Amino acid sequence: MSRRAKGERHDLVVVGAGQAGLAMSRELARCDLEHVVLERGRVGETWRGRWESFCLVTPNWTMQLPDQPYDGENPDAFDARDEIVEFLERYAARFEVPVQEGVEVRSLRPDEQGGFFLETSVGPVVARAVVLASGAFQRPTRLLSGSTLPTDLLPLDAGDYRSPTELPAGPVLVVGSGQSGCQIAEELVETGRDVYLSCGRAQWLPRRIGDQDFVWWLYESGFLDATIDSLPEPRARLWANVLATGRQGGHDLHLRTLHEKGVVLLGHLAGVDGRRARFKPDLSESLAWGDQRYFQLIELFNTFAAESGIRKPELPEPAPLECDTSEALDLKGFAAIVFGGGFRPDYESWVRIPGAFDALGFPIHEDGASPVADGLYFIGVHFLRKRKSSSFTGVCEDAPIVARKIAEARKGSA
Repeated sequence: MSRRAKGERHDLVVVGAGQAGLAMSRELARCDLEHVVLERGRVGETWRGRWESFCLVTPNWTMQLPDQPYDGENPDAFDARDEIVEFLERYAARFEVPVQEGVEVRSLRPDEQGGFFLETSVGPVVARAVVLASGAFQRPTRLLSGSTLPTDLLPLDAGDYRSPTELPAGPVLVVGSGQSGCQIAEELVETGRDVYLSCGRAQWLPRRIGDQDFVWWLYESGFLDATIDSLPEPRARLWANVLATGRQGGHDLHLRTLHEKGVVLLGHLAGVDGRRARFKPDLSESLAWGDQRYFQLIELFNTFAAESGIRKPELPEPAPLECDTSEALDLKGFAAIVFGGGFRPDYESWVRIPGAFDALGFPIHEDGASPVADGLYFIGVHFLRKRKSSSFTGVCEDAPIVARKIAEARKGSA
């Protein structure tokens, strides 16, 4: 790791040392572009913040970076949180990534003399160009405005949850049925907790399809190569990922499996008034939406199988799920409410560049390059170029493209 510099000028700054920032650094080095990577915590900080039992959702073979494929002994297993961090640390050390740890970038704006001015936790930094690799999902979704929680009820975002033992005794309400919400709900109910899950729309698949993990089908069928132009509407970019878990070797995880384990399923959270939580009567609609996406994915896989000359996957019809749902819940005696309803972009709270982001807060760009601010680039954003752009394999594909953009801009301004 490089020595932490204070108040320095840099030609190029990368913000964030997760998989996106590390991949970007490697490709910049390949193009002989000097740079520094600023990281608010340590390498892989976002992964470090996951709960104790967290495992990779995709098989280990997807955990790769430029010039570094998965190097473990179990490509079809699902590494735990600390093993993911170790992979990133080994990568940073092997390629001598110039990371300055413990440097939080608090704001970024155009500099009066050109380039960008970054206010950091160790002082100001001026850079000719900046690559934001901090991820597009930084702001957790919480309660509706006007809601009030009981003072004795512990509120937690999914990013702050660590383990069931750290929660007070009592039932738990989990808000959001995406990957994080479902994984946390499953862990809690397996420890004997009474768990209530406020459900939204999420697509699902069985963990295994034929002889392959469902992620293999997503890759091979082209699902993860879909571009943002293929989406039915802009907000589809915020749809939850396919429900899955890598815990305990990987197994099916969706609303039906949670119901079977004893999790009480509810509709969207409408609000909390003191100890009374209110829910929309839309659970059946969310279930139907998830099933519709299930059938669409299976149709895609069938088409891929037919075109590839392989056997079509044989999957059963989704089992009926009937729940006696309530539109209200008394929170008396509840231990905590865990918000796992996903995250939203938060660039505009610290990037002071008007017009650089769209209505949903995502960056406006052309292959990672901002058309609004010369010298501003992005990497690791969901649907930056494709659906997989925020994943390990996605940043492997996008990083050289963004690096070439930067190199070409350097030549053009020389």
